[in-house]
Amino acid sequence: MELKHVTLYTDGACSGNPGAGGWGCVLLFGEHRRESFGAEAETTNNRMELSAVIQGLKLLKYPCHVDVYSDSSYTVNGFALGWVYAWEKAGWRKADKKPVLNEDLWRELLALTKVHEVVFHKVKGHADNELNNRCDELARKAIESLDPPQ
Repeated sequence: MELKHVTLYTDGACSGNPGAGGWGCVLLFGEHRRESFGAEAETTNNRMELSAVIQGLKLLKYPCHVDVYSDSSYTVNGFALGWVYAWEKAGWRKADKKPVLNEDLWRELLALTKVHEVVFHKVKGHADNELNNRCDELARKAIESLDPPQ
């Protein structure tokens, strides 16, 4: 069975690092478009970048071929340069034998990439990419929802 093709744009943001954080994603399938976002009160930018991809992939109801577009070198390089596979093989330790940061999210994302055929693409952040900019807006909207103006 041929897998359906989906495009997923993602972004994470943090107000302070660590601090209040948000993630946003835009999922495209044919003529369909779905946006999603969420926030955490105390987190880091890297956790939000990973969460954006995880939450986007979790929206899929069946295995798909997914092109993920992210401005996060951390997230893209984790797969494109094979870091995540080396970490898993080494018991979630980096080359310097220190524990991998955000292991919980890397494990979850790795599991999702075993359900879907995922290809990661790096995009330039805060540039002229309309969908990346929309994800950034969603992530910032999520942060604002944590602490509404008085």
